[in-house]
Amino acid sequence: MDNRVVLAPMAGVCNSAFRLTVKEFGAGLVYAEMISDKGIVQRNRKTLDMLYIDERENPLSLQIFGGDKETLVEAAQYVDKYTNADIIDINMGCPVNKIIKCEAGAKWLLDPNKIYEMVSAVVDAVDKPVSCKMRIGWDEDHVYAVKNAQAAERAGASAIAMHGRTRLQMYEGHANWDILKEVKENISIPFIGNGDVETPEDAKRLLDHTGADGVMIGRAALGNPWMIYRTVEYLKTGRLMPEPPIREKIEVCLLHFERLLMLKGENIAVREMRKHASWYLKGLRGNGKTRNQINQAETAEELRAILNELVLETEESENDSFSIQIG
Repeated sequence: MDNRVVLAPMAGVCNSAFRLTVKEFGAGLVYAEMISDKGIVQRNRKTLDMLYIDERENPLSLQIFGGDKETLVEAAQYVDKYTNADIIDINMGCPVNKIIKCEAGAKWLLDPNKIYEMVSAVVDAVDKPVSCKMRIGWDEDHVYAVKNAQAAERAGASAIAMHGRTRLQMYEGHANWDILKEVKENISIPFIGNGDVETPEDAKRLLDHTGADGVMIGRAALGNPWMIYRTVEYLKTGRLMPEPPIREKIEVCLLHFERLLMLKGENIAVREMRKHASWYLKGLRGNGKTRNQINQAETAEELRAILNELVLETEESENDSFSIQIG
């Protein structure tokens, strides 16, 4: 890793088009969205397509999930042999019911012994380093953060990333950085802290408070890869770089869209880009009309036209404002 800033794995978001865009803004490591072990084992076409990695994304951690040891190991072996991922990550933090019912994701947080058993089986079966992404616990009464992290370390995990919320919290409330600090003090492998990092200053505070080796950024990077660049720069120099102008935001949004078109084709790319475009335009004054237009766009040509028109409108508005100030 060139730096300590890591892009979090986000389901439905962290495909190659998004990851590469964020990577180019300086992320030291990017995570792929979680992928089903059974989908890999059964050679599901849609699942296998999710394994695509552009070589410019490396170093990259490819995340798998599952509740059955045999299929998890088999999926890990496939990733090890047939992808250019640098790291195989095991998800034990996803809080959604569909994953919990499969005995996967955050369900593991209730049993350090299962974590040891599953992680050691994967580590023994592959050549690539194995890491784990987890939460601090299931709920307030079942916070086994230190025990779970130590179990993964004993099993041979090369690194651990931890979100400072419980499964019960989902994405509400506050992340508990004190527990992250306690975990870091009780393991010897690299540790990445995650949760409530919304600004470059937050990233520094998390690193200083917990002693973590890296900081993971998730939702704050949606439509905002500048968060990665600004955080890297702030940690390196202490300088807080300005927010980008509207034109730059839209240019990067369009670049992201072109990559999504290449990756998924027009129909899927247009539908998926609607949410991304909304994130890119977040905070822009009067963007409600544009968002509505984007949500109704059916073709790549329509979506490009809407975004390009917004650039022109923004420049005209800025020119009018400049003229008034001069006058």
